[in-house]
Amino acid sequence: MAKYKKKRARELKHDRFRDATMLVADRLADRVAGRRTQVLYGLIALVVIAIGIYAIVRWRHKHAEEAQAAMGRAIVINDADIAPAAPPGSTDPVFTSQQERSERAIHEFQKIAGKYGDPYRTEAQYFIATNELVTDRLKAETDLQNLANGSGDIAVLAKFGLAQAKESDGNLDQAAALYSDITKTNSPVVTPDTANLRLAIVYNKQGKKKEAADILFNMVSAARNAKDKDGKPIPESGASRAAAQELLKIDPARQAQLPPPPSPLGLSF
Repeated sequence: MAKYKKKRARELKHDRFRDATMLVADRLADRVAGRRTQVLYGLIALVVIAIGIYAIVRWRHKHAEEAQAAMGRAIVINDADIAPAAPPGSTDPVFTSQQERSERAIHEFQKIAGKYGDPYRTEAQYFIATNELVTDRLKAETDLQNLANGSGDIAVLAKFGLAQAKESDGNLDQAAALYSDITKTNSPVVTPDTANLRLAIVYNKQGKKKEAADILFNMVSAARNAKDKDGKPIPESGASRAAAQELLKIDPARQAQLPPPPSPLGLSF
């Protein structure tokens, strides 16, 4: 009996060991299976995300291409010739008046502004405002001012357009203030030289001939004395050449004191 009990105890102990081993094995199997499921779900999620990103990139690329094409068509209208009729064989748009052309251009740019995001929306709004200078001048100035309050190239262009409108309307103080602001931005789309040239012209209209002459003289002198990194003269800009001509009209004696223009070939003598 004692031997049986010992034998039975060993069997029970063995069974408990086996059961415990099997339980651990089952748990490990379940855990591995669970991890496999998690990994599988993770891979599926990554694939879905990748497909989503690809779809978004493709959509944006296609959307950008559509916007660029629409801008191109609108700009063709914006720059179309004004004539009684198109030349024989021409497929380019032609308008009989500036009013007609501006109205059509505004319509095209409004479609772009309503459908696409930036930068196309803001660019379209700028073209709308410049064409409104023909169709609705007060609205144009309001829209240009709103754009000028922004940032970036379009804001500078809008401020320059607004300054030109103020100058054309005879609001010379406002025009001068706007041109002066632009000279400080150092923008590549409206360079300081371009803004300074207009500022000097406005000063001359206001009777401030000395201020105008000073701006023009300093501007042209700096341009003609400019050198590149190798010490060679930098070609004079169109704005600088125009400033020299403007200075000749305002103050010929001061114009005669300008340094000579750089050689076209960059040679010094």
